[in-house]
Amino acid sequence: MAVIRLKPTYSIILPSARKQEELRQKLDSTPAIYRATVSATDSSILDLSLTQLVFACGSVDGFTPLDVLEAYGKRALKAHDATNCLADIFLEEAAENASIPLATSELPLLGVPVSIKECFDIVGHDTTLGFSSRVGHPALQHAPLLRLLRDAGALVYAKTTLPTACLSFETSSDLFGRTTNPFNPAFSPGASTGGGAALLAWQGSLIEVGTDLGGSSRYPAAFCGLYAVKGSAGRFPNSGSLGCLPGLDAVPTITAPLARSLSDLRDFWERIIRMRPWEYDHTCVPLTWRPSDCVTSGRKLRFGLVMDDGVVLPTPANARALAEAADALRKQGHEVVVFHPPSPLEGLKIGYQLMFADGGASAFMPLRSGESISPALRTVQTILRLPLWLKRLQAVFLRWWSTPKGRNDAWADLLACFHPSSALEERGLVLQRDTYRARWHDAWRREGLDFVLTPVHALPAMPIEPEVSDKATLVSANYSFLYNVLDYAVGVLPVGRVDEARDSYTADFKKSDRYLGLSDVARQVHDIYDAEAMAGLPLSVQVVAGRFEEEKALAGMEVIEAALRESGKPFVPQVL
Repeated sequence: MAVIRLKPTYSIILPSARKQEELRQKLDSTPAIYRATVSATDSSILDLSLTQLVFACGSVDGFTPLDVLEAYGKRALKAHDATNCLADIFLEEAAENASIPLATSELPLLGVPVSIKECFDIVGHDTTLGFSSRVGHPALQHAPLLRLLRDAGALVYAKTTLPTACLSFETSSDLFGRTTNPFNPAFSPGASTGGGAALLAWQGSLIEVGTDLGGSSRYPAAFCGLYAVKGSAGRFPNSGSLGCLPGLDAVPTITAPLARSLSDLRDFWERIIRMRPWEYDHTCVPLTWRPSDCVTSGRKLRFGLVMDDGVVLPTPANARALAEAADALRKQGHEVVVFHPPSPLEGLKIGYQLMFADGGASAFMPLRSGESISPALRTVQTILRLPLWLKRLQAVFLRWWSTPKGRNDAWADLLACFHPSSALEERGLVLQRDTYRARWHDAWRREGLDFVLTPVHALPAMPIEPEVSDKATLVSANYSFLYNVLDYAVGVLPVGRVDEARDSYTADFKKSDRYLGLSDVARQVHDIYDAEAMAGLPLSVQVVAGRFEEEKALAGMEVIEAALRESGKPFVPQVL
């Protein structure tokens, strides 16, 4: 019996332990200068914006890229000590690249410290996506994005943690352990770009390059008080990144950067596009940068407000954040109207069927027996394996035996169709997706909207507790996932913080008709919510523009930030 039990133990634990030991050795062997106290010079570097940093590194009497690497390297190690956010670190390798003489006058990202999600290929480093089966297989060539970044003068020195298979609200894996929220370790930093968000919040990087399939860059940005823009497929370099669902083209994974400030995010986007990324990456559309200025132009805009996706109502703090952003816009003369788009539930049904048309095989195939995945993803795996007749029978029970009647109809609709598809059925789903996109396009134009304003998620953050993300389920991801299905450009920006006094439930909320009318899935999400425990955590909103309108999404974020500032409620970042 002992021999039988040892075989799976060695196949799982050994690669995970090896990967953890590898990181420990790298951290222990990091030059002592990176463990020194942050100096006055370091602090002055950390205070610089992206534009200021590039200028300083290009000036004769400014800083050198090595000075920048030293300052940010110190913060990166502190960030990891506090949150466990690093999957790999290679400061000396970055220092060697920074020491190579370059024609610096034309380098748009000279000295800019950039961390990247673990899923991007870097020669000599593993790309695992959190799977132990991929340990010990270092990449043989750089992702096109990495080549572009280095050609632009950026300092790439760390890979950041992600959850196994990425599809999660928490950043945890057997390989890297658990990453915590930088502002409260009892909460998740979001996922799947959670490690990068934690590193950014700690000033361990200026820019994090993450990915997004259903909110994987936007949840971490929202949970950690950061800025992010998910573009349309083809706008940002994407090849050389290992996706959680390889080969999925109908709802593709998108590369999406995060930053601590909106100006840094905008400048990074612009400088990447001006580097002509289509010359590096065949997946990029040759679309040049198109400046969009909604602030100084003085033009009044029309925002469509989507307060409810029809699946899970936002919790009080998130609802307040959205309402206050809308009020601030109205005070500046912008028009904010309630927008009733084509059913978000329909988009969720189409999108999830496309994502898991293969029964989840591409997501679960690299898993070794006994290897852990997030509870939410484990629930998806279980549902996909159930016979279709059983799911349809369960859907009937949900519809007919729910009290009050109809409250579980949305969950029943999704359950009844959540099943592997044939090739013919998958093509039919693509046609449904395109028809759905056309309906959104028509509704948007009919309403004369410039932007859509909506929550990022129903919750401010996800607690780190056993099975909590299973209670939330991936169904609650639709506030963000919907715009991947539509392929719209979407930005996230922080607008406030959870306030226990203003954001708590009333004493009788769980006896109210509103609570009793929620679906089982929505009730579970609201049962997780705790304004007292979440007090002080960031609150964010989502700004939606059209396809390939990344510049416009950034401009819309600027309008909201300016409106909040003029109303006396600017978001003030918390310094760690």
